Amino acid sequence: MAINFKDLPKIELHLHLDCSLSYNVVKQLDPSISIEVYDDEFKAPLGCTGLTDYIERASRGIDLMQTKEQLRLVTLDLFEQLKEDNVIYAEIRFAPLLHIQKGLTPYEVVGAVNEAAEEGIKKTGVEASIILCTLRHYSEAQSMETVQLAKSFNSTLVRGFDIAADEAGFPIDNHVKAFKYAKNHGIHCTAHTGEAKGAESVWETLKYFGPSRIGHGVRSAEDPELLKYIRKHNIHLEVCPTSNVLTKVFHKIEDHNIDLLFNEKISLSVNTDGRTISNVTLEDEYKTLERVFNWQHSHFKRCNIDALEHSFISNKKKENLRKILIDSYKDL
Repeated sequence: MAINFKDLPKIELHLHLDCSLSYNVVKQLDPSISIEVYDDEFKAPLGCTGLTDYIERASRGIDLMQTKEQLRLVTLDLFEQLKEDNVIYAEIRFAPLLHIQKGLTPYEVVGAVNEAAEEGIKKTGVEASIILCTLRHYSEAQSMETVQLAKSFNSTLVRGFDIAADEAGFPIDNHVKAFKYAKNHGIHCTAHTGEAKGAESVWETLKYFGPSRIGHGVRSAEDPELLKYIRKHNIHLEVCPTSNVLTKVFHKIEDHNIDLLFNEKISLSVNTDGRTISNVTLEDEYKTLERVFNWQHSHFKRCNIDALEHSFISNKKKENLRKILIDSYKDL
């Protein structure tokens, strides 16, 4: 029986706000941008040359996210996309220091996105948390400023800290202090690694940053001992299949190792990374995994339950969301 992926409730843990602007909101923010320009400049092409090329596409979205109202509209637009995709819980991440070009302070940036997310939850019923990102090329001071923002907003939807951007181009040195600060203040952590570099980068990230989750992390499979460690310590991998192909981690989707990781009993979730840059929804990702790897309801159920268990939301809300997931899958 064909799986109705559209109606399946979904959890998404790895989702970049500035990589997920629909054409509707882009047109609203800058009417001069045609659909042709949007397709060419906001989305990664099939011939994307790698991670750097992929990341550069985010700059177009970032340029349109420099005022409180722009941030509000982009955030609300993403909630509408999530509702359409039947996502019941999402963790939305962004780097606050990228949105101060027109005079906003980083504190005002986070406040604007948090308020918009609260509004989006009320309007759509989609539950959400926010993760603040430092970037690999940032200084120690910039990383500390970002993690301190996470602490300042710890009574809001801001519930986590992450490091993103090109792991291959920059060492970890500038960010060790920020992750130590996060740990000392009870801030949930995830970290991009095992994408542009191999297993050695994942080992380094686990040792010095100590995250409970890894953004991507698919190249962990290059080291069987690392997979054993990840499984033993219940480290969750936020896997983004389409993105991994676009960034040339894998040549084609058939080469992706998500099925291997699943069969190795690694805790993992399926994510879009950037809904616009990757030009994909979770429904699309699920259909691809069914087609290529013959994934069934049991695969998606486990991935969503694993995602929820490793989410940064409160235990009370986890229980409510778990019931929705279990009830939706029980007759399948």
